[in-house]
Amino acid sequence: MPVGSQERMNRMRGTQVMNKKGRLFVISAPSGAGKGTVIKRILELRPELSYSVSATTRPPREGETEGVSYSFVSRDVFIEMIERDEFFEYAEYVGEYYGTPKNPVYGCINKGTDVLLEIEVQGARQVMAIDPAAVSIFIVPPGVQELERRLRGRKTESEDKLAARLDRACQELEEKIHYDHIVINDDYSRAAEEIIAIIDRTKN
Repeated sequence: MPVGSQERMNRMRGTQVMNKKGRLFVISAPSGAGKGTVIKRILELRPELSYSVSATTRPPREGETEGVSYSFVSRDVFIEMIERDEFFEYAEYVGEYYGTPKNPVYGCINKGTDVLLEIEVQGARQVMAIDPAAVSIFIVPPGVQELERRLRGRKTESEDKLAARLDRACQELEEKIHYDHIVINDDYSRAAEEIIAIIDRTKN
């Protein structure tokens, strides 16, 4: 092959790499399924992935950090963000708002970085409608009894709110049929490795 032709091909390949966009990986789970622990392990193993920090009106739990776990905002501020169309998606869950700000997500994708979106099922439906190419993954606990045990183990909510969360979680389990992949979280490290394998297969 002539040298000039080889140089042109190399430039074309370089342009393709520069123009390659990242992908969305939508990860959902019923409350208590342990998705937060699984995602933390994924990011430990694959730090090049970007994690979208959601905004929420609920108060932080013990061990959660502002700007890392969530962006904690008041209900008034959240509503103002909705009015300014600043969310990629948002939903109300057990009396609290959760949403994914647009700019960080689109910024990462446009730079070629894959983004993990930890979203409940309402928000996931919105994302999948906007971006059909998004890869959806649903994490499930080994069983409903284990789900209840994990929720009670948090000891962060009243009995009434716990019952509402458990009822909602059981409803959300029915949504798993709409996802591309289902991962059982019987061991968080194994579940994380399974999701990484899904990401790698999707990129190849």
